[in-house]
Amino acid sequence: MDTPPQPPPAAISREAWEGCSVLLDINDGDRLAFFRLTPAATVKIGNKTCSLQPLVGRPFGSLFRVGADGLVPCAAADAPSRDDSVQDGADGQVQDETRDNRSLVDNNTAQNLSSDDIEAMKRDGATGDEIVEALIANSSTFGKKTVFSQEKYKLKKQKKYAPKVLLRRPSARSICETYLKKSPARIGFMRVDTLSLLLSMANIGAYSDVLVVDMVGGLTVGAVAERLGGTGYVCSTYLGSVPSSIDIIRMYNLSSDMGSRIVQVPLSDLCSMQSSGNSPSVLNGSSEGQVVKPEDAQAVDTAVLDEKAQLSTEQPTDMEVLNPSLDVQVENSSLDCKGGDDDSIASKSKPGKAPSPEKMKYWNEHGFSSLIVAAPGHEVESLVADLLPLLSSSAPFAIYHQYLEPLAKCMHTLQVSKRAIGMQLSEPWLREYQVLPSRTHPHMQMNAFGGYILSGIRIQSEQVTHK
Repeated sequence: MDTPPQPPPAAISREAWEGCSVLLDINDGDRLAFFRLTPAATVKIGNKTCSLQPLVGRPFGSLFRVGADGLVPCAAADAPSRDDSVQDGADGQVQDETRDNRSLVDNNTAQNLSSDDIEAMKRDGATGDEIVEALIANSSTFGKKTVFSQEKYKLKKQKKYAPKVLLRRPSARSICETYLKKSPARIGFMRVDTLSLLLSMANIGAYSDVLVVDMVGGLTVGAVAERLGGTGYVCSTYLGSVPSSIDIIRMYNLSSDMGSRIVQVPLSDLCSMQSSGNSPSVLNGSSEGQVVKPEDAQAVDTAVLDEKAQLSTEQPTDMEVLNPSLDVQVENSSLDCKGGDDDSIASKSKPGKAPSPEKMKYWNEHGFSSLIVAAPGHEVESLVADLLPLLSSSAPFAIYHQYLEPLAKCMHTLQVSKRAIGMQLSEPWLREYQVLPSRTHPHMQMNAFGGYILSGIRIQSEQVTHK
């Protein structure tokens, strides 16, 4: 009799702790950077280097400002709000509707406060907000601007003299958005809505055994492990004898129990559990029921190594995500989150170990409950031919690719071979909106492409004989 499942472990802490990974959002998305909260970790904002120790023990979502002694928590009154002054009383009508900026001339003479005066205020200990207020008071054209122009002027000066730092928890959404903003090739140009659809279409839930082919740096493996919450298993498989890089999972702050649920195994070992193969594939070539030995798969492995070498050449560092217009250097912040401490979460949980023989035997007998494929650099059709027999009957699968044609060919092959039903080829669509008083409209610039997803349910083919 099977033992009842153990209760799920405690959720990830809502507060930052020593040694965890954090995402710093500086000036409302102008700059994004991952950091490991070690005693020596620092961040350079402008010309000031600030220690990250004030972040320890603070809840995620806290807002900080740059003070004389480093990062200082902002009071509730200092938090930025969607300017209430834009609206006029209860009727919600916008003030100064008839005023415009036609008479304003930008000749650098409107500001009476010189740079020497600003430096003197800094030496006297004036805060950034006080400098911004002084700039507004000494501007001869500020009162003539429209309300919207005044708000933009305040925001511009605040980013320069009083930058704000938002402490964010690295999650599947924030990590995906950060990489997509600066290094989209690292994650196969996968958008956050595409990642969420992958998890939904593959029916990822508690106590699931999920088979994942992750060639996007570990983004999908970490997202699946985060959703499982320490229950079930995430089996990351790869071609050849060299494991695929899943370094991004170190950003997720997974607990030791969650990390122990992530295992890695070669695809050849999983296919060797199957007694026969009925179609040509990456591993068995054109022969049926024959699994190629590791030394015979060196040709495939070489292609994988060449691709990884090229990727590592193009993306030498992937920790810090900066706005290209800002020339700011950051110390102790590589996107690999190497905070300089060996006692990191990644070293404690050790994700990516080999599964136990008992689990391999269990998966051989019962199969995996879900399949997610995110391998834009590999042939989808032949790869799926090896992966589908590893699933249990009626198991859902979801395949991501940057282009439509490989998924269309794979869908046609599965329809002809009658190995899947309920197949759907979809294109995720996302539009971001700016929501402000009298200024609600779609963003002027946004990502118009999110790749394609092929989803379906695996069925037992009539041509396959049971053991």
